[in-house]
Amino acid sequence: MTGPASDTAMVMAAGLGKRMRPLTATQPKPMVRVAGKPLIDHALDRLAEAGVGKAVINVHYLPDALVAHTRSRKAPQVAISDERDLLLETGGGMVKAQSAGLLPDPFFCLNADNIWLDGPRDAFADLSARWDPDAMDALLLVVPHARAVNFRGPGDFHMDPLGRLSRRKPGRIAPFIYTGIQLVSHRLLRDAPQGPFSTNVLWERAIAEGRLFGTGFTGLWFEVGTPQAIRPTEEALAGG
Repeated sequence: MTGPASDTAMVMAAGLGKRMRPLTATQPKPMVRVAGKPLIDHALDRLAEAGVGKAVINVHYLPDALVAHTRSRKAPQVAISDERDLLLETGGGMVKAQSAGLLPDPFFCLNADNIWLDGPRDAFADLSARWDPDAMDALLLVVPHARAVNFRGPGDFHMDPLGRLSRRKPGRIAPFIYTGIQLVSHRLLRDAPQGPFSTNVLWERAIAEGRLFGTGFTGLWFEVGTPQAIRPTEEALAGG
């Protein structure tokens, strides 16, 4: 088996963590502990296990704790994309890090609050095996409802037989949920808006061009968006 499709992952860690209050009143959400360690370490440990050598972490809200916590990390090596002056959201955060030369083409991107248990292959191997740079601007790791622990929403995407994604139709349940993990081509970021904006803006263009794809995750994914989700997640991890 070949290695991962990129040696670098951007880890989205700059958000305000409003849904995780009151735990985020005095610490950034990625520092909230679940199953004995901060959320950010769950993500970074998975990157290290998958052989992804570098993590670019963006910071804004209470950034000093995150910078200090990750400074001595060797695997993956950590670089900081500083958004202290302006929170750029997911799309703007990627554009800033790419403009600074921190992100190769392609690069992985994941949310700092992700927790998952890998299936037969790790999440980054699932993405790497499916990656086709000629056809794809981005490849999203998606999970069916049965593999999404704590998730209560209607889902995010439909997926055609070739793996192309489309948005959930109004009033319908979509079978696939976005895990917060994707593999991104620089092509997705071309002609991007200035300042803060959501990755959804770029995804919509890729959907219209037939270049947003998904691949189904073979493991278990945990929604850990609120304090109430922590205990069920810990219980499920202990059982898994």
